[in-house]
Amino acid sequence: MSQPQTTPAWTDDNLMSLQSHILSEERHHPSATGDFSWILSGISLATKTIASKVRRARIEDVIGDAAGRPFGERDGINVQGEQQLKLDVIANEVIKACLGSRANIAALVSEEDQEPTILRNRESGGRYAVFFDPLDGSSNIDVSVGVGTIFGIVRLPDERRVSGTEAILHEKATVAAAGYVLYGSSTVMVLTTGNGVDMFVLDQSIGAYVLVKSKIKLPDSRRIYSINEAYASRFPAGVSRWLQWAHENDYTSRYIGSMVADVHRTLLKGGVFLYPQTNDRPEGKLRLLYEAMPMAMIIEQAGGAAVTGSGRILDVAPEALHQRVPVILGSKEEVAHIQRCLDN
Repeated sequence: MSQPQTTPAWTDDNLMSLQSHILSEERHHPSATGDFSWILSGISLATKTIASKVRRARIEDVIGDAAGRPFGERDGINVQGEQQLKLDVIANEVIKACLGSRANIAALVSEEDQEPTILRNRESGGRYAVFFDPLDGSSNIDVSVGVGTIFGIVRLPDERRVSGTEAILHEKATVAAAGYVLYGSSTVMVLTTGNGVDMFVLDQSIGAYVLVKSKIKLPDSRRIYSINEAYASRFPAGVSRWLQWAHENDYTSRYIGSMVADVHRTLLKGGVFLYPQTNDRPEGKLRLLYEAMPMAMIIEQAGGAAVTGSGRILDVAPEALHQRVPVILGSKEEVAHIQRCLDN
């Protein structure tokens, strides 16, 4: 006797696109106008374009330095004093092209640019600023290591008299969303709008990001750390004490050298990622607005912790667009242990 056919239950995880997910998230924000969704749509388009450029980097000969580009004080050197690569320039231009026409964006703040790109003021509809590192880890592109884009969306203060850089750094500016896209064996977007962390994978066959994991949660502890130990002689005493303890307690070291890839592994597997200050960089190396802040929001929304060593990253009041901070983030218990070593 044949068994009756059953219809699988439909759930929110059944082939939900990024666009559908954004619309469903608006249920948590009764006053939503759709402006925010329009920005995320632009980021989606930009990162799909960058993913294509990354895959074809060698074929299209966009590996190597962007020699002769007029960025920074010297040709091919960006505002950070770092050698600018061809794909850095391309990714930066792609993001600005995809977001520049969004009528609700007041400013774009990029790692690659000295000054923000001011698009419009509050009276003209500019309600948000978008911060981004166009291509984190780009120095690894020629050896096919995973690289990524980091972004944060900030809701600007309502004061119409405040605009430009003053609005971006204003104490009433609030982080509305954060995310990153990892261009690796697959193109993965991780996103939070303040209601947990969700992960999407770009399905090349349909050209859309598809939800693959909802409400990601970090393990409270995991004996894995990610740090560039080549700088060990320059670390603060507290970090050195913790590192010695980790060696003695069978911790595993995993360091890729691309922040997006290292943080992505930490988010999914647990453990801790560190980029502390050093003797020659007492302020730290990673930038607050478009590296540390977005990653801190993601990690905290996943149940982890993100600190500078002297407080929460998200409590740091930005004073400059390219401000740097030390970064320690990951599983709560691991971060707490490092903090105790720093405090002693």
